[in-house]
Amino acid sequence: MSGTLWLLPVALGDTPWEQCLPAVTRETACRLTHFVAENAKTARAELKRLGHPLPLRDLAIEQLPEAPKAADVERLLAPLREGHDLGLMSEAGCPAVADPGALLVRRAHELEIAVKPLVGPSSLLLALMASGLDGQRFAFHGYLPAREPERSRRIAELQQESARQKQTQIFIETPYRNRALFAALLLNCRPATRLCLATDLTLPSEQIATRRIADWKASAPPNLDKRPTVFLLLAD
Repeated sequence: MSGTLWLLPVALGDTPWEQCLPAVTRETACRLTHFVAENAKTARAELKRLGHPLPLRDLAIEQLPEAPKAADVERLLAPLREGHDLGLMSEAGCPAVADPGALLVRRAHELEIAVKPLVGPSSLLLALMASGLDGQRFAFHGYLPAREPERSRRIAELQQESARQKQTQIFIETPYRNRALFAALLLNCRPATRLCLATDLTLPSEQIATRRIADWKASAPPNLDKRPTVFLLLAD
């Protein structure tokens, strides 16, 4: 009999787990012995923080490749076929959302293996909730191009799509490039377009602000340097 694939959310930073994870999520993580994670070192640190009762060296933690091949997926799911429950952990937040772990979930369904998602923080949903932008129609685009002119071209496309479909556009950036992306948004978006910056979500330093581009230009620049930030855009 196959095991169950548990989708284990993790904290977005060093916030105590009690502030962002239900007790049942922690309890499930602490009874599992087999895990797949984006980064094995980060997963061990998270399991230690959760107070896993077993020594970390006794846990089977496999690392998920950035671009998993079919053979990788089969290997990583092998414990399930052997009857073990398996926990899938993301680098931060919810697994299988903007995350290569989705391929494991898809294959588990094909194999008719039970998949159980657990409650925990999603930076994308938290940002959308707090933005005041359209929560009925939205799309997540991952990372925008890092170089110009591709980045500016993509921003213009997203703004046009947002205005046409009345849709909130959500995207992220590597934290050390946040300031460059913010500057590109101010340069390429119309004055009336609304932009939300959701920074350090769930952490004591959390900051969330939604303003029109014209207002962002008129105010002091936000401190985004090396701070995880979700960008949300809605054009009129």
